Amino acid sequence: MKKLTSRLIILIIIFLVNPLSVSAMSLDTGLAGTEGPENLTSTLQILVLMTMLTFLPSIVMMMTSFTRIIITLSLLRNGLGTQTTPPNQVLIGLTMFLTIFIMAPVVSEIRSEAIDPYLEAQLTDEEFLEAAASPIRTFMLRHTRSRDLELFFDMSGMDEVDSLDEIPLHIVVPAFIISELKTAFEISFLLLIPFIVIDFIVSSVLMSMGMMMLPPVMISLPFKILLFILVDGWHLVIRTLVQSFMG
Repeated sequence: MKKLTSRLIILIIIFLVNPLSVSAMSLDTGLAGTEGPENLTSTLQILVLMTMLTFLPSIVMMMTSFTRIIITLSLLRNGLGTQTTPPNQVLIGLTMFLTIFIMAPVVSEIRSEAIDPYLEAQLTDEEFLEAAASPIRTFMLRHTRSRDLELFFDMSGMDEVDSLDEIPLHIVVPAFIISELKTAFEISFLLLIPFIVIDFIVSSVLMSMGMMMLPPVMISLPFKILLFILVDGWHLVIRTLVQSFMG
């Protein structure tokens, strides 16, 4: 089943990067010609492939810029105090398109270094998987703190490696995730400071006027929205998030 698994992973990567290439490939790709449990029918192959495609959302969220962006935008919305505005669908949609924009160079490298040579029969299955993993590994390592990487490296009990390219993905991915979480909270903290100041000022003014029953959030919300509009908040936030990955 090892060969079956590797072929299905290859199909998923090609589908994720260039879906049109999958239609030109035979789903058999050598799977049905094997013996034993690997002798699956085309229908069962499609079923297994579609099942593995359910992991795509996790791959997109955990191994790309998605995590940092969605957390920052969600905390920004909470800081504004606008409850469900913008709605989750808008935030997720914006995050997805920003992720596509940020990850475009990585996807292009995977296509040129792995997919195109593989479709031209220039790479074996193992060579394809290594060539496809190299760009995404480089991207994650660029945005992973050395302390987080050392944490999972030490817990895995692995010996020291000569280069970063030798670090397996099962170590790089969790280190990248916790690094992204920390970075997202750091950015969000800086974004929330002006809103906290406005809430504090409004609360102090209402307390000094003896207006105990009036919710401070109701008064501070227009001022926070006005501040966000005056500084062109969405432009600044999106530019900061994108440049944090481009630097």
